[in-house]
Parts: sequence; C-alpha cells; structure tokens
Amino acid sequence: MEKLSGAADFWQRPDHAQAVLQESATHKRVVDNYDRQKATLGDAEVLLELADEEQDADTVEEACDQLTAVEAAVERMEFERMLSGEMDAAQALVAINAGAGGIDAKDWAEMLQRMYLRWALARGFKTKLLDVNHADEAGINSCEILVEGDYAYGYLKAEAGVHRLVRISPYDAAARRHTSFASVAVYPDVDDTIEVEINDDDLRVDLYRASGAGGQHVNKTESAVRITHLPTNIVVQCQNERSQHKNRATAMRLLRSRLFEKAQREQEEKMGDIHAKKMKIDFGSQIRSYVLAPYRLVTDVRTELKVSNVDRVLDGGIDPFIEAFLLQTGSTQD
Repeated sequence: MEKLSGAADFWQRPDHAQAVLQESATHKRVVDNYDRQKATLGDAEVLLELADEEQDADTVEEACDQLTAVEAAVERMEFERMLSGEMDAAQALVAINAGAGGIDAKDWAEMLQRMYLRWALARGFKTKLLDVNHADEAGINSCEILVEGDYAYGYLKAEAGVHRLVRISPYDAAARRHTSFASVAVYPDVDDTIEVEINDDDLRVDLYRASGAGGQHVNKTESAVRITHLPTNIVVQCQNERSQHKNRATAMRLLRSRLFEKAQREQEEKMGDIHAKKMKIDFGSQIRSYVLAPYRLVTDVRTELKVSNVDRVLDGGIDPFIEAFLLQTGSTQD
C-alpha cells in the first residue's frame, strides 16, 4: 500500500487514494503495535539474562513486569482481531440521553457519562465533551462524547441501548426506591475519507445561547448551533465552543456520523443481520440493569453476565460486559 501511495498517478482517483490511505493506516497500527511488543519482549529476555548472571532480584521483577505488560497487550491484540467491521477501528461518538425517571434519570445520565469517561481514561483513550445539556435541578439531559483511540467504536458499540438503574433515590424525601432509564447511542466518527452526501437544502440551522457553565461570552452570544436534517429528522447540536463556527463544524461532524451509522444499520437490517438487530436502539430494548437496592448487582440482559461489584462498574469497569457481548456476537456471526 505504501508503494501504491507513492505512485505518480496515485491521486488521479482521489476517492480510491483516500480509501488506500485509510486502510494502510489501519494495518500500520497493527504492525507497529506488534513490533513494539516484540521489542519489549526482547528487552525482557535481556534483563532476565542479566539478572541470572548478577543474581539480581530487582532486575528479575522488572523483567517480569515487562512480560506481564506484553502478555496483556498481546491478549488485547488477539481480541481486537474480532473487531473486523468496516468502522470498528474508528474513533467513537457516544450520545447519552436521560429517559423515563425524572430527576433520577438525569442524574443517571450524568453517572453514565462519568462511567464512560473513566473507562476511556483507563484504556488510555482521549475524550472530549462535544456537547452537554445540563438539567435544571441535577444531572444532565444529554451529552455527546468523542472518544479518540484505536478501535474505540469497535468496543463501545457494545454499549448502545437502554441502561436501567434501580436505587434508593437521593431526591426522594421518603427514601423510596426508584427506577430510571438512560439511552446510549454509539456512532463511528466518520472522517473525510468516508463519503456522506449531505444537501445544504435539507438542513435547518438554528442558533441559540448556550446553557450551563461556560463563561460570560458563551452564555451571552448565540454561539450554540443546532442542525436538523429534515429528511431523517436527525437533530445534532453543539454549544461547548466559544466560536459559532467551531460549534457548527462539530455539529456537522456529528451529523455525518449519524447519517453514516443510519445507512449502515438500514443495510444490515435489510440483510437480516443478527448483529444489527441486537444493536437496535430504542426504549424497550434494555441491555443492562444496575441495581443498587435492595441488593447490588449489574446484569447484562443480552449475555446474562452478572457482576456484583457495582461500584467498580460505575467507575469504568465495563470491559467484562463489552468483551462478553463481542464474543457472543462474534460467535453468532461466525
């Protein structure tokens, strides 16, 4: 592919050239990671030889730490081999919306926001809050998170669906148990190499003043942007940037990703793809329950996986659920 990209006539077909560069970058990430782990393994072997000669326990421990890190990295590489979907290697856009449950649902949406931010941090992914719509009393009505990292979408697509929380409400004076819901939608972050046709005549653009934190400039000027795609009624918005121009660019980025995901999902459903049915997002398609009272347990409806350490899950420990789901759908597709 590098030879292809170096040809004199490479850019005569721009669409083909962009596709080659994208595929080349994906393969390069795999090769670079393999070479990196191989080099670390070699370093560990040298350390062990030195430790054996010098009878140095500290050096042995250092070598063992390196071997443990390599083993974990190789296991992750093996797992990522299952992420072979067209957009699995892409960055992810995560949209969280509070559902039924009043103020508890808005608080629950913010708890989910924290959970995914913590998960991304633990994995070494970068995150950016593209849009946050704060609720009046507590929590958030909705938010959009960009998760930057290899295979972010491949992993996080397992989280799409409705998440249910059962707990003693901190907002109920009678301390009664409440059930609340929030939906999570996950889209691949579509870059310029993927063609998504958007007609300007199909867009309605509304400008408004941003709400919530952000400083005097953000709240006193119409810098926030809301874009409605009229044919599909998809609505995206961004209010986090000071610049109206930057908010519009981010909103268009969100719209491109949602339109791409919608077209992809419709194609999969036409083909009767099982995975597409599992990933359908609407209320009633509950994927996971987080029960904090009267007992403590997180249960994934799709895989029947149960985890009793609720605090760890809410602190970002969702890998067991993601891996169980991907293993299940991978074996189903095979």
